[in-house]
Amino acid sequence: MFHPITIPFDSVMLFNRVYLKDGVTAEDVELELGEMCNVVKNTYGDDEGGFIGGQVYKFGGFISDEGSFASKQQTEDHIAIVTYWKSFEQHEKSHADAAFKEKFEALADYAHETYEVGYEMLWQGEPEKD
Repeated sequence: MFHPITIPFDSVMLFNRVYLKDGVTAEDVELELGEMCNVVKNTYGDDEGGFIGGQVYKFGGFISDEGSFASKQQTEDHIAIVTYWKSFEQHEKSHADAAFKEKFEALADYAHETYEVGYEMLWQGEPEKD
Protein backbone atom coordinates (compact mmCIF):
# COMPACT_ATOMS: atom_id res chain seq x y z
CA MET A 1 0.00 0.00 0.00
CA PHE A 2 2.84 2.42 0.78
CA HIS A 3 5.44 1.22 -1.70
CA PRO A 4 7.39 3.27 -4.25
CA ILE A 5 6.00 3.33 -7.78
CA THR A 6 7.84 3.36 -11.09
CA ILE A 7 6.35 5.51 -13.82
CA PRO A 8 7.18 4.70 -17.47
CA PHE A 9 8.08 7.68 -19.65
CA ASP A 10 5.25 7.18 -22.16
CA SER A 11 2.52 7.34 -19.51
CA VAL A 12 0.01 10.10 -18.81
CA MET A 13 -0.66 11.70 -15.46
CA LEU A 14 -4.07 12.87 -14.27
CA PHE A 15 -4.16 15.44 -11.48
CA ASN A 16 -7.41 15.79 -9.56
CA ARG A 17 -8.03 18.49 -6.99
CA VAL A 18 -10.87 17.78 -4.59
CA TYR A 19 -11.91 20.93 -2.72
CA LEU A 20 -13.61 19.86 0.49
CA LYS A 21 -16.74 21.52 1.83
CA ASP A 22 -16.36 23.80 4.85
CA GLY A 23 -15.81 21.76 7.98
CA VAL A 24 -14.79 18.59 6.11
CA THR A 25 -11.22 17.35 6.65
CA ALA A 26 -9.05 14.83 4.83
CA GLU A 27 -9.58 12.49 7.78
CA ASP A 28 -13.36 12.69 7.21
CA VAL A 29 -12.98 11.25 3.71
CA GLU A 30 -10.31 8.58 4.35
CA LEU A 31 -12.77 5.70 3.95
CA GLU A 32 -14.18 7.05 0.67
CA LEU A 33 -10.68 7.72 -0.68
CA GLY A 34 -9.47 4.27 0.32
CA GLU A 35 -12.43 2.51 -1.27
CA MET A 36 -12.12 4.53 -4.47
CA CYS A 37 -8.37 3.88 -4.73
CA ASN A 38 -8.88 0.15 -4.13
CA VAL A 39 -11.45 -0.02 -6.92
CA VAL A 40 -9.03 1.71 -9.30
CA LYS A 41 -5.99 -0.46 -8.54
CA ASN A 42 -7.88 -3.74 -8.29
CA THR A 43 -10.23 -3.23 -11.25
CA TYR A 44 -8.18 -1.26 -13.78
CA GLY A 45 -4.61 -2.21 -12.84
CA ASP A 46 -3.83 -4.47 -15.79
CA ASP A 47 -2.86 -3.94 -19.43
CA GLU A 48 -6.50 -3.59 -20.47
CA GLY A 49 -7.37 -1.16 -17.68
CA GLY A 50 -4.17 0.85 -17.99
CA PHE A 51 -3.73 2.00 -14.38
CA ILE A 52 -0.04 2.17 -13.43
CA GLY A 53 -0.06 3.75 -9.96
CA GLY A 54 -1.12 6.73 -7.97
CA GLN A 55 -0.76 8.92 -4.93
CA VAL A 56 -3.09 10.93 -2.69
CA TYR A 57 -1.98 14.07 -0.89
CA LYS A 58 -3.66 16.49 1.48
CA PHE A 59 -2.77 20.16 1.16
CA GLY A 60 -0.07 20.91 3.71
CA GLY A 61 -0.76 24.62 3.90
CA PHE A 62 2.61 25.69 2.55
CA ILE A 63 3.45 27.46 -0.71
CA SER A 64 6.97 27.93 -2.03
CA ASP A 65 7.85 31.61 -2.29
CA GLU A 66 10.87 30.55 -4.36
CA GLY A 67 8.94 28.52 -6.93
CA SER A 68 5.69 30.46 -7.19
CA PHE A 69 4.16 33.76 -8.17
CA ALA A 70 0.51 34.86 -7.90
CA SER A 71 -0.09 31.71 -5.86
CA LYS A 72 -1.87 32.98 -2.75
CA GLN A 73 -5.25 32.20 -4.31
CA GLN A 74 -4.43 28.46 -4.35
CA THR A 75 -4.46 27.96 -0.58
CA GLU A 76 -7.96 26.60 -0.10
CA ASP A 77 -7.99 23.22 1.71
CA HIS A 78 -8.02 20.36 -0.77
CA ILE A 79 -6.87 16.85 -1.56
CA ALA A 80 -4.75 16.08 -4.61
CA ILE A 81 -5.15 12.72 -6.33
CA VAL A 82 -2.37 11.93 -8.80
CA THR A 83 -2.78 8.88 -11.04
CA TYR A 84 -0.64 7.46 -13.83
CA TRP A 85 -2.11 5.62 -16.81
CA LYS A 86 -0.91 3.96 -19.97
CA SER A 87 -3.29 6.19 -21.94
CA PHE A 88 -5.87 8.93 -21.43
CA GLU A 89 -8.44 6.75 -23.21
CA GLN A 90 -7.98 3.99 -20.62
CA HIS A 91 -8.38 6.53 -17.83
CA GLU A 92 -11.61 7.83 -19.32
CA LYS A 93 -12.98 4.32 -19.87
CA SER A 94 -12.28 3.38 -16.24
CA HIS A 95 -13.89 6.55 -14.90
CA ALA A 96 -17.02 5.99 -16.98
CA ASP A 97 -17.41 2.53 -15.39
CA ALA A 98 -20.15 2.13 -12.77
CA ALA A 99 -17.75 0.62 -10.19
CA PHE A 100 -15.59 3.75 -10.21
CA LYS A 101 -18.46 6.24 -10.51
CA GLU A 102 -20.13 4.90 -7.36
CA LYS A 103 -16.97 5.40 -5.27
CA PHE A 104 -16.09 8.78 -6.77
CA GLU A 105 -19.61 10.10 -6.16
CA ALA A 106 -19.32 9.09 -2.49
CA LEU A 107 -16.15 11.20 -2.24
CA ALA A 108 -17.65 14.07 -4.25
CA ASP A 109 -20.48 14.34 -1.69
CA TYR A 110 -17.87 15.85 0.67
CA ALA A 111 -16.58 18.35 -1.90
CA HIS A 112 -17.81 21.66 -3.24
CA GLU A 113 -15.61 21.37 -6.34
CA THR A 114 -13.43 18.81 -8.02
CA TYR A 115 -11.61 18.87 -11.32
CA GLU A 116 -9.15 16.59 -13.05
CA VAL A 117 -6.64 17.62 -15.68
CA GLY A 118 -4.28 15.46 -17.70
CA TYR A 119 -0.61 15.81 -18.51
CA GLU A 120 1.82 14.19 -20.93
CA MET A 121 5.30 13.62 -19.49
CA LEU A 122 8.10 15.78 -20.88
CA TRP A 123 10.91 14.81 -18.50
CA GLN A 124 11.72 12.61 -15.54
CA GLY A 125 14.94 11.85 -13.71
CA GLU A 126 16.68 10.93 -10.51
CA PRO A 127 20.00 12.02 -9.04
CA GLU A 128 22.90 10.14 -10.55
CA LYS A 129 24.52 7.61 -8.23
CA ASP A 130 28.21 8.14 -7.39
